Amino acid sequence: MSVVSKQKEIRLVGKSEVIRLIEADAEIAARSDAKVLITGETGVGKEVVARLIHHRSARASAPLVTLNCAGLPDSLLESELFGHVRGSFTGAYRDKPGLLEMAPNGTLFLDEVGEMSTRMQVVLLRFLESGEIQRVGADRSHTRVNVRLITATNRDLESQIASGAFREDLFFRLNVIRMAIPPLRERAEDIPLLVNYFLTSYRQMHHTPATEIAPDAMDALVAHRWPGNVRELKNVVERIVLRATGQVGGLLDLPSDVLRAVGGATAHHVGNGRSDTSHKPSQAQELTSLMLDHGESFWSAVYPLFISRDLTRRDLREIVQAGLERTNGNYRMLVQFFNMPTTDYKRFLSFLRKHDCHLPFQRFRAVPTRLQPAQPIEIPKAQA
Repeated sequence: MSVVSKQKEIRLVGKSEVIRLIEADAEIAARSDAKVLITGETGVGKEVVARLIHHRSARASAPLVTLNCAGLPDSLLESELFGHVRGSFTGAYRDKPGLLEMAPNGTLFLDEVGEMSTRMQVVLLRFLESGEIQRVGADRSHTRVNVRLITATNRDLESQIASGAFREDLFFRLNVIRMAIPPLRERAEDIPLLVNYFLTSYRQMHHTPATEIAPDAMDALVAHRWPGNVRELKNVVERIVLRATGQVGGLLDLPSDVLRAVGGATAHHVGNGRSDTSHKPSQAQELTSLMLDHGESFWSAVYPLFISRDLTRRDLREIVQAGLERTNGNYRMLVQFFNMPTTDYKRFLSFLRKHDCHLPFQRFRAVPTRLQPAQPIEIPKAQA
């Protein structure tokens, strides 16, 4: 959660046609107060686009409130948005205004709105219809606010509507202006510009000597699939700035998952100007391979992405399922397969249960082959 009242200049980094179209759409969205729904994979820069719209709108001088809906229980999410009155729950020692009251005439950006429970969807819908704020624990509306709403999600809301997980009437309210942000792998021509932009930023932040990227390292960065998109690229560049021993960052300064792209796939990408997209493994499949085939630990490969919400519960369950299929449902063996110390067994199970990703082991146990009906044994007459 954050509240920004004074923003620095916001701009999109890239030269692809997609970036130009996004900038044009953001300019159109900024001219009105219409609700905006931004879709795209995690890490593609949905919040940056939301900030760009606010920065170019007539509300730019007012605060921008951002709140990530993922992982927050209903009571906390409702309190953060609308505030609460004293005594409404344990620990509520005083009246507290919500974020909406802290951004009059500003913009509210709700990230991962697809993670909202159906109850919170009703609460949000009620606010959109009336503009009234009713604090948690209050018996009447407290005030009205004038706030522009921008939402974002990495979910397919139409599919969630079909399954009953998302309200169709709320979707129609949010989906006035729709902006889809493509993944980084679909605009590889933007990667060198992004790399240089982040290099400059992190050199200034960490006060390190000027660092450049060697051509072969840049080729590897361009060839990488980037399942975590721009956010993953940003983290890799920061690591290069911190690890580079000289003024040029080379292949040895790249993380192992990026280095795996060096070889035939990179040569094909560089030689033809495009990569073979006929078959691309999912992010969950890539991470599973990273652990099972390349010795990476679960705590370093999967855990950070999940905690930073670059990996969904569905992805994590897919990874656990792939592992259990190999271990015949044995979680202790799975700990070893995912390159964790055996002492991490309880910690691992506790983590999975906490995030509702603990799968029943029984369904992965091999079903014993049914015995064939016993054939009658013929006893020779001589032995009868």
